[in-house]
Amino acid sequence: MSETSAAFGQLRVGPFADRAGKIEVDRIADDFGMSKTQLASTIGLAREALYKSSRSRSPKIQMRLREMLEIVERISGWAGGRQQAMSWYRAQPIPAFGDRTAESLVKEGRAAEVRDYLDHVALGGFA
Repeated sequence: MSETSAAFGQLRVGPFADRAGKIEVDRIADDFGMSKTQLASTIGLAREALYKSSRSRSPKIQMRLREMLEIVERISGWAGGRQQAMSWYRAQPIPAFGDRTAESLVKEGRAAEVRDYLDHVALGGFA
C-alpha cells in the first residue's frame, strides 16, 4: 500500500460520525439529500441494511460507508464540493476501469482500487 493510500483512512469522515466513531446513516442521507434506500443502493446493500441502527453499525456496513465517504471526501476539492463529488462517484465513468463508476466498483468491494487510482491521478498520473 502506498503512503498516500495509507493516508486515505485518515480523511475526515468526522461530520458523519458519532462520539464512538461510528458513521451515522441519517447524517449522510441528510447531507446528500438521499433516502436511506438510495444510500443503501449507493453502497451496494439492501435497503433494510440501513434502517435498523444495530445493523447499520455492523463492521461490514461501517466499512462500506467509510469507503464511500473517503472517496467522496478525496475528490470533493477537485469536483467543487461534496455534492458534486457524490455526483461524480455515482455517475462518472472511469476509463481506467472500463468506464465503470466509482459507485459500481465500491459495490463490488473494489474501493481500494479506486483509492489507488485517485492517488495515481493526484500524483500527476494519467487518468
